Amino acid sequence: MTDFVRTDDAHFDALNDWDYEPRYHQWKDLRVHYVDEGPADGPVMLLLHGMPTWAYLYRTMIPGLVDAGFRCVAPDHLGFGRSDKPTDPNWYSIARHTEVLTSLINALDLTDVSVVCQDWGGPIGLAQAAIMPDRFSRLVIMNTWLHHPGFDYDESFLQWIDAWKPGGRYAHPQPSIGVVPLLAGRMVRSRDVVPAIKARVEPELEGEAALRYAGFSAPFRGLPEEGFNGARWFPLSIPVGNYDSGNGAGQALHYRVLLGWDKAAHFVWGAQDDGFSEEWGRTWAGQMNAPIDVLPDAGHFLQFTHGPEIVENILRRARG
Repeated sequence: MTDFVRTDDAHFDALNDWDYEPRYHQWKDLRVHYVDEGPADGPVMLLLHGMPTWAYLYRTMIPGLVDAGFRCVAPDHLGFGRSDKPTDPNWYSIARHTEVLTSLINALDLTDVSVVCQDWGGPIGLAQAAIMPDRFSRLVIMNTWLHHPGFDYDESFLQWIDAWKPGGRYAHPQPSIGVVPLLAGRMVRSRDVVPAIKARVEPELEGEAALRYAGFSAPFRGLPEEGFNGARWFPLSIPVGNYDSGNGAGQALHYRVLLGWDKAAHFVWGAQDDGFSEEWGRTWAGQMNAPIDVLPDAGHFLQFTHGPEIVENILRRARG
């Protein structure tokens, strides 16, 4: 049996901007949470989060997509959100996350799927299109990557990995992970929240920042130290530092396969991302002969800061 912890539902019930009915998929002895909203017979938008977020990242995108007639399926990777959180750090690998998502897609028998992916949602989600292309009709790729020879892991990648190693910014018991999207979205300043991370206390936030922090931190509230291992192992699985855990060989294969993708593809890119540059987004889009919409003032978590604008771009391209 897998040892795991589960976040108390009360921490999600307290959110006033996230009231979707929780649904669960059983993968072996673990429970995978997902949101399933919109017409059951509508074309599917598979909305995939990365580190250190959960389906909540798409809170301002789901309403617009549902209104346009799409069925939105937004799962939480194991270790995140309402999904169970295995406590053994050795449990986590990108290949395993990929297997779990494949299981969910097959269990729900999803077809006519547009995969919408960002951060680690890219390698995990794009793998599905590479191995089950008949289920997918469109790729919407946002601020992510697939490992392959020649990909430039710049200094920001190395700093992010180091932040989770001993002595790093987030290498503390029960770190305040909910501040990460706020930092990237320039909603808070590093000097204001890093001391709280180190001291294991709640950062002092007000207004919109406090609301969004509540949403992003909800999955980790009340958890023991071992409940944070899923979040830790996403940055520590970046293939430049951990090729095997990051499924580097699989990512490279999926990258090559998808360069020959002959169905719809569309890139939406936040230009202010320190890790995934606009240049990389434009290069990848060019390799796939796909259009790209660049959001000049958006950063890494563009769904968080520019959700409705992304929906407009997706719908315009889908109807186009």
